[in-house]
Amino acid sequence: MAQLRLEHVDKIYDNKVQAVFDFNLDVKDGELIVLVGPSGCGKSTTLRMIAGLEDISRGHLFLDGKDITQTPAKDRDMAMVFQNYALYGHMTVYENMAFSLTLRKEDPNVIHKKVLAAAEILDLTSQLNKKPSQLSGGQRQRVAMGRSIVRNPKVFLFDEPLSNLDAKLRGATRREILLLHKRLGATMLYVTHDQTEALTLADRIVCMSMGHVQQVGTPLELYDSPANLFVASFIGLPPMNFFDVTVKGDKLEGKDFQVPLTAEEQKTLSSYQGKEITLGVRPENIVEGGSLQIKVFSNENLGMNTLVHGHLGSARITAKLRGWKNYKEHDVVNVSFDRKHFFDKETTNAIGREQKQ
Repeated sequence: MAQLRLEHVDKIYDNKVQAVFDFNLDVKDGELIVLVGPSGCGKSTTLRMIAGLEDISRGHLFLDGKDITQTPAKDRDMAMVFQNYALYGHMTVYENMAFSLTLRKEDPNVIHKKVLAAAEILDLTSQLNKKPSQLSGGQRQRVAMGRSIVRNPKVFLFDEPLSNLDAKLRGATRREILLLHKRLGATMLYVTHDQTEALTLADRIVCMSMGHVQQVGTPLELYDSPANLFVASFIGLPPMNFFDVTVKGDKLEGKDFQVPLTAEEQKTLSSYQGKEITLGVRPENIVEGGSLQIKVFSNENLGMNTLVHGHLGSARITAKLRGWKNYKEHDVVNVSFDRKHFFDKETTNAIGREQKQ
């Protein structure tokens, strides 16, 4: 397939608004990279610059070592799958999938073989004579993917391809994309605002905010070792709990609660003694038993787990406890934190992350 490299890429529109700042990324051959972040963070703009649908204002884009910054979109050997499928309603599934090859005037026999092969991969063989209007949303998206597969491009680009599907179809189609990646061994870049898609699909994630790359790493790295407060808050469901605390010896002091620190945590925070920091705790890192007390105000049973919402002192907190719990409003649950994250109040960067890496 292909290697892709972006060096110091900026996007500045004619009205002087900058959408992407100093974007740098090396994509390995056969890697599936997911760009994730909230709406307006610059992820789709970055993908469109890679595709050649948007000009690169500054910086360079390389494909297999060749600078393609100025290469027209049609000559980049990339295929893009859009959110809205972009299928031709008057054509059959077969004709939609064959369309780009027909335009290239490829041999009809070769086209036929390529379309049948792609249809088999995507379980569309029985749908080839139907029109898009006769298909479900998930099937239409598979046709859009099939249209890309028959071209055998060097790079596949996906721009929020599952946004128009309901939750059940999103899950099924997500698994199909993952299987497709493994089967083709293709280089893929995938844009989404859905962190579940990012965590389940990616070899590596690029987390973006306001045009800036916040962190690049494996899903586990972003989940377990977020680089800053933004990544910590964006990755993970339910979201991480945050508390303003002051480092005081062997404990963290909140407004009306105290959190004990281990010897290792005290070492990590040694230069922050007497200073205010942000403590982050994922709901799943809160366990029953301990000196901290949650005053419950609601309880959500999820089967194997229960979300307990309440207050730690005056601060709001959500705990994801194992098992089926039946806590009532005003119940008090004793808990402890089995994993803590610390963030500098001024820079919002993670404290101690360098030592872990």
